[in-house]
Amino acid sequence: MDQSMSAKVADFGFSKYAPQEGDSAASLEVRGTAGYLDPEYYSTQHLTAKSDVFSFGVVLLEIISGREPLNVQRPRHEWSLVEWAKPYIRNSRIDEIVDPNIKGAYHAEAMWRVVEVALHCIETFSAYRPSMIDIVRELEDALIIENNASEYLKSMDSLGGSYRFSIERTIVIPPTPTPTETETSPILSQPAPPQPR
Repeated sequence: MDQSMSAKVADFGFSKYAPQEGDSAASLEVRGTAGYLDPEYYSTQHLTAKSDVFSFGVVLLEIISGREPLNVQRPRHEWSLVEWAKPYIRNSRIDEIVDPNIKGAYHAEAMWRVVEVALHCIETFSAYRPSMIDIVRELEDALIIENNASEYLKSMDSLGGSYRFSIERTIVIPPTPTPTETETSPILSQPAPPQPR
């Protein structure tokens, strides 16, 4: 995004090689930026709308953590942003993945909603990922909570105190289907139902 928060790149790095001099045609092989590419693509070789959902989840994690999606300069267990962040989120320890530059400057409930959206987006199996419509709805709700909290806190600050707080939540992880279940079960090919809050 640029300084005005306008998207500069919209395809998360998916591309195909254009023909080079001497080539007869463009390559049909999809290329993806490391760290963003849907893990299901490696086994199926098919991109879907849910592939973009996975990539968007990685972008959300980037925003939350201030880290890049792949960095081999970090310790081995931190190379992949997705694999590094998942255990912290599942153990309700999101404070440990939030960018230090924004710690304490957000409402905990709003942040939890964004983190939960990111977690569902990066599910290994696309059947468990939400639709972009559901993602937008959840992020809009998080924004409303944050904006309302900010207004409330401004009024509280004028009275002499700040009331930012932490909320502990339990993350509900859907069961992981086997690859054959995702191919044969019509239920698993549908979007996952919303998780209870």
